[in-house]
Formats: sequence, C-alpha cells, structure tokens
Amino acid sequence: MTHPRTRVMPRRILVTSALPYANGPTHLGHMTEAVQTDIWVRFMKLRGHDCVYVCADDTHGTPIMLKAASEGVTPEQLITQVGAERRRDFADFGIGFDNYHSTHSEENRRLTVRMYEALVAAGHITRRIVRQAYDEKAGMFLPDRYVKGTCPRCATPGQYGDSCEHCGATYTPSDLIDPMSVVSGTTPIQRESEHIFFKLGDFEPMLRKWTRSGSLQPAAANKLDEWFDAGLRDWDVSRDAPYFGIEIPDAPGKYFYVWLDAPVGYMASFENLCARSGLVFYDYWGPDSQAELYHFIGKDILYFHSLFWPATLEGAGFRKPTIVHAHGFLTINGEKMSKSRGTFVSARRYLDLLPPEYFRYFLAAKLGPGLDDIDMNLDEFATRINAELVGKLVNIASRCAGFIHRSDGGRLAPALPDPGLYREFVEAADRIAASYEAREYAAAVREIMALTDRANLYIDQHKPWLAAKDPARAAEVQATCTQGLNLFRVLMTCLKPVMPAMAGRAEDFLGKPVTFWSDIAEPLLDSAIKDYQPLATRVDPALVRKLVETPMTTTQEISVEEFARIDLRIARIESAALVEGADRLLQLTVDLGGEQRTVFAGIRSSYEPGQLVGRHVVVVANLKPRKLRFGVSQAMVLVAGTEGGDALFLLGPDPGATAGMKVS
Repeated sequence: MTHPRTRVMPRRILVTSALPYANGPTHLGHMTEAVQTDIWVRFMKLRGHDCVYVCADDTHGTPIMLKAASEGVTPEQLITQVGAERRRDFADFGIGFDNYHSTHSEENRRLTVRMYEALVAAGHITRRIVRQAYDEKAGMFLPDRYVKGTCPRCATPGQYGDSCEHCGATYTPSDLIDPMSVVSGTTPIQRESEHIFFKLGDFEPMLRKWTRSGSLQPAAANKLDEWFDAGLRDWDVSRDAPYFGIEIPDAPGKYFYVWLDAPVGYMASFENLCARSGLVFYDYWGPDSQAELYHFIGKDILYFHSLFWPATLEGAGFRKPTIVHAHGFLTINGEKMSKSRGTFVSARRYLDLLPPEYFRYFLAAKLGPGLDDIDMNLDEFATRINAELVGKLVNIASRCAGFIHRSDGGRLAPALPDPGLYREFVEAADRIAASYEAREYAAAVREIMALTDRANLYIDQHKPWLAAKDPARAAEVQATCTQGLNLFRVLMTCLKPVMPAMAGRAEDFLGKPVTFWSDIAEPLLDSAIKDYQPLATRVDPALVRKLVETPMTTTQEISVEEFARIDLRIARIESAALVEGADRLLQLTVDLGGEQRTVFAGIRSSYEPGQLVGRHVVVVANLKPRKLRFGVSQAMVLVAGTEGGDALFLLGPDPGATAGMKVS
C-alpha cells in the first residue's frame, strides 16, 4: 500500500524559541514555549525535512547583575548555575535542541559588534544627550523596567517604565506619574547622559510591508498597527555602567542594551553549532538565504521581535524571519502564574510529581494558532490524561496485545480484515499533518482522539474477548487485533511529535521504529510483537492539585550556638501602612528601644494597619536588610500560622515587656 501524498520535498528550516532569562528557575511558562516549538520541530523532522532547533540563555542586563549581587556571586557564576539547571529541565521535558548556548559568549559578542558596526556604517545610528532616571541611593542609572509608577495614559498604578500592561501604551520612565525606583524604593532623579540610538523609523516602509506579508499572525499584525500609528521612535540601544553585558566598542563605559544582543543569541547559537556540524552560517542567515527561519515567542515580546529585530537584521545585511509565531500566556486554574497566589509552578516541581509527556499532551490539546492564553485547569488536566491517553488510546494496545500473545504466539496476522479502514486512518494523518504545519495543535489532537474513538468502536463491534472463547475463531481474533494494533500505530505516529518517548516505547513494543511520517503507509503484518508494558497510567487528581500546594519542608536541626546568633528583640509598632501595588504586604515602622526600623511584613490578609499601632511584637533584629521593589526591609516580625494557611498571628510578649528587650 503506498500513499504518495505523504511524500514531500525536503525543506531547510532553522527554528528558535525565545531565550529564557537567566535570573531564575525554569517554570511552566518557559516550558510552554519550548514544548510548542519542540512539537513543531519534531513534526518537521518526522516529515523528512532538514530542521535545526537552537536556543540559548539570555544572560545580560541589570536584573542579572542585581540578582547575582543579592546572592553574593558574580554574574558569571549565576548564569553558569542557572544554565546548568535550565539544560537539565529542558532535557527532562524531552526538548530536542540541536544546540543550546548562551548570549554571554564570544560568538554573541562578535556578531553583536558586527551588526552594530554595519548599522553605523549605513547611517542608522545616532547619538544624543538624554535625561534618564537615576537612583541616587543605589548610585546607578535605572533601566526602564526598574522604574514603576502610574501610567500617564490610563492612570493604572504599578506600571513599568517602558509600557503599560493595562492599556498597552509605550513611554519613557520620565512620563510616569509618581515614579519609584524598584532597586531602592526612592524617587529617582533625572540625570543627563549621552546615549546611542537606532533609527527605527528608517525602516518603516519595509516593516509595514513585512508585517503584512504573512510572517505574523493576523492578530499580531493588527497589534503592530497601533505602534505604526503612534510613530516609530528611535530606539535607545545603549546603557550606562554599571551594566552586565557587551561593551560598545566606540563608546567606553557604555554597553549594548540587552534587547539588542539577546536576539543575536539565535545567530550565535547557530554559529556555535556550525563550527562543529558542517552547516554553513550564511546559508541560513545571509540576505539571499533560501532556508526558512521560524521564531516562536510569547506575545509579551512581540514588539521586539516584529519591529526592532527585523529592522536591525535588514540594516545590518542579514535575512529577515520567515515566520514569527507568538503564543499566549500559560495560566493555572484561570490565574496568572504567581508565587503570592500559589500558582507559580516550576519545571522541577512538576517533574517531581508528574510525567513530563502528560504536560506535553495537555498543552498540545489546548494550543491553537492565535495569541489566546492557555489555561491549565488542574482538574481538567487529570480528566483529560485519564480519559484520553489511558482510557482510550493505550487501551487499544493493551486489549489487542493480550489476545495476540494468548493465541497466536505474539505474531500479527498476514493481512488486515478491513484495509479500507486503515486507508482512512492514513488519509486522516495527512489532515493532521496540515494542522501541525499550521501550528494548530489542538485541531490535530481533536482529530487524533476522534480516530481513537473509531478504533475502539471497531474493537467493540468485533468483540475479540467473546470470539477468543471459541478455538475455531482464533484466526478471526488475530485479524481483529492486528487491525486494532495497526490503527494504534497510526495514532501513535500522529502523536509522536507530542509524546516522543511514549511513541518510542510503542514502536519497541510493536517491533518496528517509525522514522518518517510516510512509514505508516504500509501496515505491520505477519511480524512479531513484544509483551505489552503499560505506556501510560492514570494520574491521581489529588496529586495533580499538589502542583499549586506549598511543598512541605523538612525541619533541619540547628545547634544552641547557631540559635544564639539570632537576635530576637521586643519591638513596638509605631506606624503601619498599606503598600501600593502589593496584595500581601504592610509597611511597619518598629521601635527597638530608641532605634527605629522599617519592616515589610506579609500580614495584610490578617491585619488592618489601624489594628497594629502600639502593639509589641517579637522581631529578628540582626537579619540582613533585604531590598524589595517597595523599599528595604530592615528586620522581620515573627508570626505563627498553618502551612500554606491564610490566617497569621503576630507573636507578642506578655504584658510588662518593653521595646528593646532581648528575647532569650
């Protein structure tokens, strides 16, 4: 049986996903994008295309510098540690990078400088004096997102200094109402400095044409019209020291803004791969390249990838992306991922509880071609895995394999009893392939599950469990189950981009690998299969719900000497106030007997400010001050509460204790 429609001319494709920022653990939001990209890459390779997938850690910028300082390590040590954890997490989720690199690399430095020098030579760079936010207390210029305040357009408080998450307005930090430094909590001043700008407006005609060329989703292109209508302003591509990044060669003491060198990380990672693989860099990045270039990104960075990135590529003499595909955010039970709400799920937390391919399947079943957010409802997650993967899909293999081994020595029949049904499944695989190609994974999964229902219906109609009671019907049982296992093989091949590990186990059980999508054109006949081993097992909904429960920690014993180093003192609360932009914090001023300190305490769920003034509490007086975006917390008040509970109770002394007394 041949099926020529599955035979396609091979294409040469380079694929990237957005570079995860190296200042924290991998979470399910990162994994959403990596899984979406990996599914498409695996599908393309299964179709016989020459598809390469590269990525890297995004490692530069002020946040990295400040995070490293807060942990007492160098930025290089921080990004090395995060990079090792990131690689492990991605590998455990089955992400098949052809190369994973870092923007803190010689390739990235060299390519960024080369791109900048080309832009200078072409007249697309200018310089001018700017006034920008400066934190006098921290002694540093502040990046846009390290200034927060009220949006000048819609008056929404707590917005970053570059754009409003509520109305989408873009602006500079000086436009904010009541700006505040996230570093020290103080009001920044304006200070002059010469900065380097990329003249984005030079590329407006090209960008208007490119954004409507089919390279973006319609919703993304429509969003860009708002920015065109507002006017394309020059883009500040420099930052003043101190800054962790790539120094600008003709501007000592100034560094490339991270958003200039971060996308270059795609090119740098690919060049790093070229050095050891025989691939040719300009075959993919040259202006006349015939290869396809696909970027998978989150919708929050659409502006950078759809305006700045193609413009800098054009200006520096490189090719532009074929497709920039944006996706929505992952929400948990309808809520944004948030540590304070208990909906932040790290990749490692998930892996400690559940198989990675269950997440891959659930995500594929939810991902459409647009920018809509993807909700991971935990009850729906458990139901879908148990009903679809376990109850329907692998049930076909487990039922049929047992009868084959029981009466036919583990050998499939020499012919299919219903070759027409098999052809229908193979033809349906072409429609499923078209959905994968268009990144409409949810549509692909729906059709696969509809075919799964048909396969189960076929088995139910022929009832091999009844026929097996009659030895004279052994050939009929073998034929029915051979048909069922071949339908199962088509289904698993269609799901191989989503669940490569499970598909591999299924191929091993059936005795023949599927190297290319077209391999399913011919059924497996008159061949041996192995004993069936469970390919998927049910998940306990209670275990799934543990994803958003606070993990229990093991209490570690300390010595008397260690405890003696903790300076516990009685303090009197002199004032208490709400903290704008914080759901759980109150700002307290406490008196430790002649010395006053500021404490930010997460007790808003249990206390109103007016209840606290005049109360005596126990505080840790020798705790290292902690910088928050609202200010510096100089001590810690002690509270009692249940694990993960909302009710908190301040610890206080008996009557007679006074501020400053040492607790012992």
